[in-house]
Amino acid sequence: MQVEKIKLYEDREDVTLTAYVIADSPELLNGAKRPGIIICPGGGYISCSDREAEPVALRFAAMGYHAFVLRYSTYNEGSNAFPDLSKPISPKKHCQHPAPMREIGKAMLIVRKHADEWLVDTDKIAVCGFSAGAHNTAMFGTYWHTPVLSEYFHEKPEAFKPGALILGYTLSDYIFMKNISKNMMDEAFFEASNTAFLGEAKPGEERLDEVSPARHVTEHTPPTFLWATAEDTLVPVQHTLRMAHALADMHIPFEMHVFEEGPHGLALATQATAGAKSQISADAAKWTELADKWLEKRFALNMPEMTEFEEMLNNGNFM
Repeated sequence: MQVEKIKLYEDREDVTLTAYVIADSPELLNGAKRPGIIICPGGGYISCSDREAEPVALRFAAMGYHAFVLRYSTYNEGSNAFPDLSKPISPKKHCQHPAPMREIGKAMLIVRKHADEWLVDTDKIAVCGFSAGAHNTAMFGTYWHTPVLSEYFHEKPEAFKPGALILGYTLSDYIFMKNISKNMMDEAFFEASNTAFLGEAKPGEERLDEVSPARHVTEHTPPTFLWATAEDTLVPVQHTLRMAHALADMHIPFEMHVFEEGPHGLALATQATAGAKSQISADAAKWTELADKWLEKRFALNMPEMTEFEEMLNNGNFM
C-alpha cells in the first residue's frame, strides 16, 4: 500500500488529504482501476476525529477500495483538544462554511488528477462521513453541481460528481436541531459548533436552512447509504430519518440501517476505533458489511470470471 499525505493549502498543515492506495499486482486487478472512497471524520467542525480517519480508511481498503482521508478546515486547526465550552468561542473565518464543503471538492479534484497514477476509477468515487463529517458529506452531495463549487474552482460541475454517499449518524437538518431540547452540555457544544461552522452561536433560520442538506435534496443527489443508532442523544436519529425521507421524496436510491443500541460516534464500532468499551457494538459494527454489499451494486470491481490459471486448468492446458 502506498500512503501519501497532500496539503490542500501550501501555507497550512491542518487541511490534508491522506491517500491509502492499494498496490497493483498481476494477481489482483493487473492494472485495472479501483473505486475510491473519500472519508470525512467528525468532530463538530471543531476538530477531525482520529477514530473516524485511518481505521476507517484501512477497513475500506480491506474491501478493495482506494481510501482517502480528508482532514478539512475545523476550529482547532488540527488539534483534537476541545475548547472550554463554559464560555463562548470567537469565530475564525477560514474554517467556516462553505470552506469544509469546498475542501471535499478540492479532494475530489486531487483524486481525479492522480487517477492514472493511483489507478482510481473516477466514475466510482464515493464520499463517506461521520457526524459533522457526514453533514459535510451530505452538504457536498446536495451542492456538488452548483456554482459554489464549480465557479470557485473554475471547473465543470461534472468534476465534482460523487458516485455515492455514506452517512454515519449524520446531522441533516439544523432547523430541526435548533428546536429540540438539549441538556446544558449539549447546548454549549452546539453553540460552539455553530460558531466554528457558521460564525455565530445562534444563526438565523435562513442560514440554518442553507446548511440543512435534508432540505436541499434534488435529482442530482447521488445514491446514499445511511446508518445511525436509535440511542444517539447528541445527534438524534431523526436526522437520518429526515435525510431518508428527502431522498425518498426525490426517488434517489438509498439504504438505511438504524441499530437499536449505541451512543453517538461509534465509527467502526469495533476495538479498532474504540477508546472505551462503550464504543464497541457488535450490532452496529455490521454497518461496514452492509455498506460493502451496497457499494458492490454500483462499484463492483472490473474483473474476469476466472483467473488465467483457472482457465488453464479448466481447459486442460497444463503445458
